[in-house]
Amino acid sequence: MLEINFTILLQILTFLLLVFFLNIILFRPIRKVLAQRKEETDSLQTMIDELQNRSEENEKGIEQNMAQARKEGYVEKENFKGQGLEEEKGILQVASTTVEEKIASARKEMEKKIAKARTGLEDEMTGFSNELAEKILGRAIQ
Repeated sequence: MLEINFTILLQILTFLLLVFFLNIILFRPIRKVLAQRKEETDSLQTMIDELQNRSEENEKGIEQNMAQARKEGYVEKENFKGQGLEEEKGILQVASTTVEEKIASARKEMEKKIAKARTGLEDEMTGFSNELAEKILGRAIQ
């Protein structure tokens, strides 16, 4: 059976001393290193969260700027279209007036040539009619 004597007290004392020295030599440094690691990981996690928030804000800002730039580009494109249409109307108007002037001058020239040809044909027609009448009648007409 078990007897309680001086050796058991010595073993308990040895055990307590061992726990005390292990705590000083081994457990405290390990807990200290673990605490430092936890602090570092916590600080890194907060830094990561902050950077992610900043990147999300920057991304939203970029998207907003791109949307604004698209709107401005569309407005600018429409302005250029309007200017182009106005220039096109002006060019077409100038071209149509030029064409109308050329057509009018060509008509006048054609009318002159037709009038000239008529007078020439009328002159020749009187000569031909006289010749034809002379041939039909067989004598000279005065």
